[in-house]
Amino acid sequence: MHFIQISPFESLLSHFRYFLTLRSREGTYHSLILFRLASGLEQHAYDEPAPQSLPQLEELSLSHRSPASSNPLHRQLYAMEATCPHLGADMSHAEIEECETSVVAVCPWHRYDFDLRTGKSETGLKACTYQVEVRRDTEDDVYKVWMEAPEGGTQWRLVELRPVSEEFADPPPPQVAAISTGDAAVGIPIDEPIVPTQNTPKTLIEWAVLILNTSNPTLKVERTRHAVHLFRTGQLSSIGHRSSNAPTPPDVPPRDANFMKNMVDPGKVRSRKNRAVMLHALANIEQWAIDLAWDIMARFGPLHKDLPPAFFSDFTKMALDESKHFSLLVSRLSATSPSTPYGSFPVHASLWESASTTATSLRARLAIIHLVHEARGLDINPATIERFRKGGDADSVSALEVIHADEVTHVTSGHRWFIWVCEREGVDPISAFREEVKKGWRGELKGPFNIEDREKAGMTRDFYEDLRGEMGLREADEIPRGTIPSDAALEVVLDNTRHSA
Repeated sequence: MHFIQISPFESLLSHFRYFLTLRSREGTYHSLILFRLASGLEQHAYDEPAPQSLPQLEELSLSHRSPASSNPLHRQLYAMEATCPHLGADMSHAEIEECETSVVAVCPWHRYDFDLRTGKSETGLKACTYQVEVRRDTEDDVYKVWMEAPEGGTQWRLVELRPVSEEFADPPPPQVAAISTGDAAVGIPIDEPIVPTQNTPKTLIEWAVLILNTSNPTLKVERTRHAVHLFRTGQLSSIGHRSSNAPTPPDVPPRDANFMKNMVDPGKVRSRKNRAVMLHALANIEQWAIDLAWDIMARFGPLHKDLPPAFFSDFTKMALDESKHFSLLVSRLSATSPSTPYGSFPVHASLWESASTTATSLRARLAIIHLVHEARGLDINPATIERFRKGGDADSVSALEVIHADEVTHVTSGHRWFIWVCEREGVDPISAFREEVKKGWRGELKGPFNIEDREKAGMTRDFYEDLRGEMGLREADEIPRGTIPSDAALEVVLDNTRHSA
């Protein structure tokens, strides 16, 4: 039996549930939930931060398949698959119930219950559960959590460990001020209810189309938070992508009139070093990113009825993240430059050009938006963060670090579902990706690349090195080297970081 190291035990004391994403050498993904249940030693654990200082820790291997364990705190760790084997509901917000001889997780959709030790359900179904052990590392004398590796792959590695909030949106870490999505932060008051009084959406796809058609950025954020909450807690009738009456998403999401007046051609957005301009440009990207997360579900869900619920779980998580990012950036803009709230500077819709270019192909959408645009964000973010750090803006640095960590998981999701599509089509993922970039991108994919974070997300160098898009070119040299019109916003940010002191 093979085990994977997950985390120091002490690092898991901040939350009670964690998303785990594993990837095998063969490129197979596996999503799990790690549950940490409370115990009588909970407060003592916080009072005594070093796990080895707790009493009765002589047992170095603590298994949940054996009821005996010397430390109740360690014994409260359980790992199971992230989706319900009934209809694929997200189990991150499952209710935990204690029975006489076991502890069960109850699915929020249809109340199916699963024993956290065995995975068995009274319904006859069985969820995959995994043995968890806490071992003391003899080199640094720290207790670390290990988990049994899944079957059907080799060299499994942890690519994501993300806490699940006790509510429905992951909170920023303590050093980041609480995000504000109210009128003061965004500058546009909400003039209609979050939940429409007429034609209230009943499915996830209906909510997606409503949010895409919501022009007010404050309302778009709040509706995203609400819709994801309904989806995660089983309050929607269905995903809705298999319905013959699924609504159609707009070709281009509308924008509030206050922002449309400042909408310009990307070529007219000048490179400026002012931090407020950079925050504004990044917030604009995140607002479009919210729409992109909902659009991929609403546009391609009805076209690919075999998409599993995990696809929608990944992209609702992404939509929620992008809403958080937008709110963080707008809040920082408000604090940094109160006289220029969001909407004060010119904005553009260049990111949506790539959405339009890939509107008929899920494979192309995943390649261009999530494995090119978002992967380029991984390349640019570290220099952007350093720019703000040198400027002494610690709060913006903290916000950007949160954003960067989330973006790694977004590229991971893009890679996961790109591989899924390629397997269904029987094509080689690397060859397919390079072909999609040639058809749907202009100019060279140039470095420097963030090789470490790209690889963490599944993108090895053979995906992107020595690659050039040829979209719309009659001759290879019509567009100067390094010019990528469809990525103008990132080019502005990149130019700012190149010239920063």
